[in-house]
Amino acid sequence: MKSLQLIALGIILFCSSSIQAQVSVNVNIGKPPAWGPAGYNAVDYYYLPDIESYYDTRSSQFIYFGGGKWVRSRNLPSRYRNYDLYKGYKVVLKDYHGDKPYGHYKQHKIKYRKGYKGSPQRTIGSRKVFVQKNKTYYKKQDHHDNRKGFKGHQKDHKKH
Repeated sequence: MKSLQLIALGIILFCSSSIQAQVSVNVNIGKPPAWGPAGYNAVDYYYLPDIESYYDTRSSQFIYFGGGKWVRSRNLPSRYRNYDLYKGYKVVLKDYHGDKPYGHYKQHKIKYRKGYKGSPQRTIGSRKVFVQKNKTYYKKQDHHDNRKGFKGHQKDHKKH
């Protein structure tokens, strides 16, 4: 009888540990943005050399230096409103899985200077474009479009 109880206890412990492992794996995977580089689904951070900032795929937040400290925000600050995330180069930080990628900022800034272009990149998604009377409009696909003059969805168009 005692051996039967030990076997049952062993089965229960085994099942509970495998369920817990599955939950922890799923929690750590974030969804990359449409402007992110294709082919890197299990990455935590991108470094954006042109604006010396980071993007956290797990929390969908940008990390940039402002006001004397590193700031996390779902949007970039206004000083980067003209930056095109689809065209800008993204350095995929494959080997870093902590919470503060900016701890390596000095190395990243030296290794990946502004204007850095590594291997050619394709984005995961694409921006929808339509033209109306010599004006280009972009259909907004995510909340990370910082370009000046962004038109997005327009309810009323001026007629010429």
